[in-house]
Amino acid sequence: MSTSLTPSTGEATYRRLVEEHRWSVPARYNMAADVADRHPGDKLALIFEDHTGHREEVTWQRVQDRSRQIAAELHRTGVRKGDRVAVLLPQRTDTPATYLGVLRTGAVLVTMSLLWADEPIRYRLADSGATVLVTETAALERAGGFSGTVVNVDDPAIGALPREFDTADTAPDDPALIFYTSGTTGAAKGIVHAHRTLLGHNEFRYCHDLRPGDVFYGAGDWAWSMAKLMGPLRAGAVHLVHRPAGGFDPEGLLAAMSRNRVTTALVNPTFLRKMMQAVPDAGSRYPQVLRVVCCSNEPLTPELIEWFRAQFGVTPLDYYGSTESYPLLGNFPGVPVKPGSMGRPLPGWDVALLDADDREVPVGEPGEICLRAGSNPQYPLGYWNRPEAAAETFGGTWYRTKDQAVMDEDGYFWFLGRTDDVIKTSGYRVGPYEVEAVLRDHPAVAEAGVVGVPDPVRGQAVKAWIELTPGYEPSEALAREISDFARAAHSRFAYPRLVEFADELPRSATGKIQRGALRARDTSPADPDAA
Repeated sequence: MSTSLTPSTGEATYRRLVEEHRWSVPARYNMAADVADRHPGDKLALIFEDHTGHREEVTWQRVQDRSRQIAAELHRTGVRKGDRVAVLLPQRTDTPATYLGVLRTGAVLVTMSLLWADEPIRYRLADSGATVLVTETAALERAGGFSGTVVNVDDPAIGALPREFDTADTAPDDPALIFYTSGTTGAAKGIVHAHRTLLGHNEFRYCHDLRPGDVFYGAGDWAWSMAKLMGPLRAGAVHLVHRPAGGFDPEGLLAAMSRNRVTTALVNPTFLRKMMQAVPDAGSRYPQVLRVVCCSNEPLTPELIEWFRAQFGVTPLDYYGSTESYPLLGNFPGVPVKPGSMGRPLPGWDVALLDADDREVPVGEPGEICLRAGSNPQYPLGYWNRPEAAAETFGGTWYRTKDQAVMDEDGYFWFLGRTDDVIKTSGYRVGPYEVEAVLRDHPAVAEAGVVGVPDPVRGQAVKAWIELTPGYEPSEALAREISDFARAAHSRFAYPRLVEFADELPRSATGKIQRGALRARDTSPADPDAA
C-alpha cells in the first residue's frame, strides 16, 4: 500500500466506498451453491502443500464433485434440512468440499477443531445435538462415546457415489453454521449464523481487495472462521493451504508463499511476532509478490507494521470483529493507515461507541464498540438453544461487543481492552470458565482463577491462580504438572503457561472469583520462549 496518499485523498476514497455500498440479499440463497457453483470446473480452487514437499492442485470441478458426493452420503445416512452435522477435520484438500457438502443438504454445519481435547469436543457434539460427525481415519478415536453416525471421509465408497446432488432450496435466513465461542461465565455457547452470513463478510472486497486469480493465504484453523475460507473462494481467489510438520513453521510457510506467488493474506499479530523473531530478514530471504495483507484477532502494533512494511513493502491492514459479528472496523487499500488503529467502520456496518445507556460518547472518550442490530446480512440468528442469552445479546437495538475503544477526530477507532474477562491469546479467544473447569479436575486443585496477562509474543498469555487441595504443597514441579494437565485435557493453545499458587483467591460477596483482582496482583509478561 502506498504511504504517499494525502489524508484528503484517503478521506474521499473512504467516503466513496461508504456512499456507494449497497447490501444485496436474494430471496433464495444457499451458501454452498453460491461459493462453489459460480466457478468453471477447470479453474484452480486450492493449492495444497505440506512439510514433506507434497504439492497438489485442486480444481473447482473436483471441489464441486466431491461436495456433491459428501452431500449424497450424508443424505443416505438420513441427514435432512435443519439437522446438525459436525465436521472434525484438519486442513485437507477435501475439507472445503466437506463443508460445502454439508451446506448443500440444508443441514447446519458445526465446525470442530482437532486442537480441542476430547471433553470440549464431546461437549460441543452433545450441546449442538449433532446427529452425524464427519471426520477422518486418523481422528476416529476422537469420536469415542458419540451416539450418532460417524462418516469417515477416507472411506473409498464415498468416491464411488454419483457426482450429482440437488442442493437444498434454502432461504437466506435459514440456519447454516454453528460456531462455539468462549465466555467468562458458563459453558461455551454456539452462535448460529444464517446462509446470508457470507454476504455480510465484505472485508474481502474492501480490506483485501480480492480479485479473481489472486492467490490467498489465511492463517489459523478454519473451524474458527469459515469466512476466511469461503470468502476468498467465493471471490475466485486460489487458496494456498500449507501444513507444517507441527506447530508454526515460519520459514516453510514463507517459502511456500514465495513459491506460489501469494498476492493477499490474512494473518494475526502473534503470527507476525513469531515470524519477526524467527526470520527477522524475511523479506530478503523469501521475496514475496504480496499486494494486500490484512491482520485481525488482536491489536496490530506500530512495531509490527513497520517491520512488515520494511520487509515486504506492504502496509498490513488491521481489522476488527468478534465471533458473533465480524468484521466491524477495518483499514482499506487507498486509505492512509494510522499505526495502532483498528481503522473505521466497514461500508454497510453501522458501528458506534456507546456508554452504558446506549448514548454515543464524545470524540476522544472511551466507549463500548457496538453494532446496530440487524443492520447487515452477517448478523447472527442467536445462540443455539439459549433463547434468553440470545435475546439479551442480539435482541436489543445494539449488539455490544464488550470491547472498549476511543475514536479520534478523523473517525479512526483505537482499542483499549475488554469489558469482560475473555482472553485473547495468539489470535484465539479463550474463556476462563472452560479452563478453570478443566483445572479443577486435577486432584491438587481446589479452586482456580484464570486471567490473561501481557505477553510480548501472544498478546496475552493464560495464567492460572490456584488454591491447592489440602495435602499438596506449592512447587515448580506441581505448577508444570498442572499446566501440562490442562494442555492435554483442554487444548494446545488455551492452557495456562503461567501457574501461581495462592492461599485464598479473591471472591465477591456472592462467592465469584474476582478476576480483575487477580490481574492486578501480577501483570508481568510471560516468557516469550516458553513452550
